[in-house]
Amino acid sequence: MLVESAPPAGSALRPATDAIAADPGADHSVARLATRAALSTRQLTRLFHTELGTTPARYVELVRIDAARGALDAGSTVSEAARIAGFGSAETLRRVFVSELGVSPKAYRDRFRTATR
Repeated sequence: MLVESAPPAGSALRPATDAIAADPGADHSVARLATRAALSTRQLTRLFHTELGTTPARYVELVRIDAARGALDAGSTVSEAARIAGFGSAETLRRVFVSELGVSPKAYRDRFRTATR
């Protein structure tokens, strides 16, 4: 799992991070997340840095990568995993996967299938 921490239970970020986790593929722009958390965009960004050590966009990307990994682990195709996780295309998922994990989504899926046999 790439997302290793969540904000504390009473954190003002909780509505935003819960929404991201519940539906990684949804529109999670900073403005929408700020509205969900009843914060200004500036305060939301500050809290992400302070509590999670990252930006809202990076947090969303990490949650989406985890969602794509889960979909691939469950047997989804690369295109299905990209759609489920909220990546615009299989190519975008491939680019992010290679950058973050050093392996393509297809190679990841094939390794997982081989490891679970």
